[in-house]
Amino acid sequence: MVTTTLNPRRWWALGALVASMLTLGFDTTILNVALPTMAADLGATTGQQQWMADAYVVVFAALMLPAGLLGDRFGRRLMLIAGLAVFLAGSLAGALAGDVNWVIAARALMGVGAALVTPLALSVVPTLFARDEQPKATAIVSAASALGLPLGPIIGGWLLNHFWWGSVFLVNVPMAAIGIAACVFLLPETRDPASPEVDTVSTALTATGLGALVYAIIEAPTRGWGDPLVLGMLAAAVVLLAALVVRERRVERPMLDMTLLAHRGFLLNTIAATLVMFVLSGLLFVLPPYLQAVLGSDAFGTGVRLLPMMGGILVASRTAPQAAVRFGGRATVSAGLVVLAFAAFLGSRTTVDSGYGYTALWLSITGLGFGFSLMPAMGNALGALPRDRAGSGSGLLMTLRQVGGAIGIALLGSLLAGAFRDRLDVTGLPAEAADTAGDSVVAAHLVAEKAHPDVAAHLAASANSAYVHGMGLVLLVCGVAALVSALLAAAFLPNTRADRAAVPAEGTPDMVAPAADARQ
Repeated sequence: MVTTTLNPRRWWALGALVASMLTLGFDTTILNVALPTMAADLGATTGQQQWMADAYVVVFAALMLPAGLLGDRFGRRLMLIAGLAVFLAGSLAGALAGDVNWVIAARALMGVGAALVTPLALSVVPTLFARDEQPKATAIVSAASALGLPLGPIIGGWLLNHFWWGSVFLVNVPMAAIGIAACVFLLPETRDPASPEVDTVSTALTATGLGALVYAIIEAPTRGWGDPLVLGMLAAAVVLLAALVVRERRVERPMLDMTLLAHRGFLLNTIAATLVMFVLSGLLFVLPPYLQAVLGSDAFGTGVRLLPMMGGILVASRTAPQAAVRFGGRATVSAGLVVLAFAAFLGSRTTVDSGYGYTALWLSITGLGFGFSLMPAMGNALGALPRDRAGSGSGLLMTLRQVGGAIGIALLGSLLAGAFRDRLDVTGLPAEAADTAGDSVVAAHLVAEKAHPDVAAHLAASANSAYVHGMGLVLLVCGVAALVSALLAAAFLPNTRADRAAVPAEGTPDMVAPAADARQ
C-alpha cells in the first residue's frame, strides 16, 4: 500500500500533471479537424485517414495497462517523463512527415507516449495529497484533459488557417516540454515494487490482436469481405485475442483481470460505456469532412461548429451525477442511451441542403446523450466492484473504452467509405481520376477542381450527395446500436442508486477521473 505524504510543493506538482493531461486532451480531438486538410495535401484515402486516427488509439489501448505497471515498478515520475518525451518525439515526427505512412507511424509513437502518461498522471495524485484533498486534485487533473476536448478543434482549426497541417502536431511540442520540465523539477518520485511484473506476451497478444482486427475492418471496403487477406486478418485477430483471454485467466497475477467481468454490474455498465465510445468515436471521424467539404467551412470554422456537442457534454456533466443519485444508474444510463439514439436518428435525416442549424441541433442532443449515458455507466461499473478491485477495474474499463473507440472509427469509417464509393457518380472521368475521386469526399472535390467545367459541377454535387448518404447510414447504425444498448441496459442493469462518491466528479466529460484509484 502506498503511503500518502504531504509535499509542500504538491500544488505546483499538480501543475505538471495538468500540463501533461492538457497536452493529451488537445490531441484527442485536434486531428479530427485536420484530417480533411491532410487528406487533400497528402492524398490520403478514407482508409488511410482511419489509420491516422486508429494507430494512436490501438497502441494507446494495448499499452495502457503495462505502462501503468512500469511506472509502479520503476518510478512514476521517470515513466511520466519518458511518456511525455516519446509523445514529443512522435509529435515532431508527425509535423515533419511528408508521407501518409510516416504520419501513421508518428501517431502510433504518440500512442505509446499517451499510454504512459494517462494512467500515471492520475496514479500520482494519491501519493501527493491527503485523502481529503484527493477529490479536488483529481477533478483538476481530469478537467485539464476535458478542457482539451473543445479547445482541440478550435486551436487546430486556427492553426490550419494560418499554417500547414503539421502545426497540429507541432503545438504538442511546447506543451510536452513544459510538462517534462515541471515533472523534473516539481514531481517527487514514487513507486510500488510490489506491483505485478509486466507481461510482455499478453501485451504482444493485445497489440497484435487489436491491430489485426482493425486492419481487417479498414481494408474490407476496398478489398471485399471475402478477400483472403481480410479473412486471414479476422481469423488471426480471433486467435490472438482468444489466446489473450486464456492466458490472462491462467496466470496468477493477470495484467488484464478477466474475472472482473464476472461482476454483473461491472460487466453490463462496461459494455454500455464501450458502446457509447464506439458511437462517439465514429461520429467524430465522419463529421469534420461533412462540415468542411459539404458545408464549406474552413478548419477553424469546423472546430467552432463542433462546440454544440461539447456544450451538451458539459451540461450533462453538471446534471448526470445528481440524476444517477436520484433515479438510479439503470434509469439514467438507459435514458442517456435513448437520447443518444434519438440524436443519431435525427442526424441520419441530414440532407445536402439541411444547413448547419440542423446539424447543431442534433449535435447538442448527442452531447447530452453521451454525458448522461457514459458518466453514470462508468461510475456504476466501478461502484459494482469491491473497493480493493477498483484499481484493476478502472484499468480494464479504460482499456475497453479505447478498444470501443478504435473499432468505432474502423467499422463506421469503413461503412462510410463503402457507401460513398458505391453512390459516387464518376461518369465522364478517366479511370485513374475516377478511382482517385472514390477515395474520399475531399479527393473527389480535388478531382472536380481539375476536371472539365461540365463534369466538375456534377462530380462535386455527386460527392456531396454520396458523402451525406454515407454519413446518414453511419448515424443510422449508431442510432440502432444506441437503442439496442438502451433496451439491454433497461432490462439487465442492476437497479441501484449510485453513491455520490462512485459517480465521477462533475466537469470530467472525458471520464478519466475513475482512473484515480488505478494504482493505489
